[in-house]
Amino acid sequence: MPARPLLRAVPCFLAAVLLLLLAPPAAPGSCADRNLAPTSDNLGVVRAAVVCLHNEVRARHDLPRIKENPRLRSAAVGHSANMVSRGFFAHTDPSGTTMVDRVRAAGYVRDGDRRWAVGENLAWGKGNRAKAARIMRTWMASPGHRAAVLNRTYRHLGVGIATGVPPGGTSGATYTMDFGMRR
Repeated sequence: MPARPLLRAVPCFLAAVLLLLLAPPAAPGSCADRNLAPTSDNLGVVRAAVVCLHNEVRARHDLPRIKENPRLRSAAVGHSANMVSRGFFAHTDPSGTTMVDRVRAAGYVRDGDRRWAVGENLAWGKGNRAKAARIMRTWMASPGHRAAVLNRTYRHLGVGIATGVPPGGTSGATYTMDFGMRR
């Protein structure tokens, strides 16, 4: 008779292991380094936290994961650095270069693309307000920024983070999020 409870436990154990293997990869709140203050030495780590946070929010809304794209990242990194160095905060730079100009120059949108869409979120903060989790909460509290994060059309993301802020000073960070889809 002692073997009988063991036989019942084995299927339950196997079912539990199967559930663990099939579970979503990231539970809400599991993004590493979400509260890390950006510095020139850790921007890659903070960028990964931002991508994770976007996918965490999208998962809660039953949206597909969004993948990082190096061309969108290039456009976003350049724009964040430009805003800090030239002291402006806008989607269009003082020379008149727009987000569409930037993503085209980076090669994300090409002449042969039949269908494409792009969008952009900007933010900057100092101290605790520069951390990825805080920036994400700020975007989600703004209807326009929230709409970009939750846009079902977007499949790609480029994260640009520059140390410093547009009003001046090296304390803090400036974020550019470029979203896209192309066919």
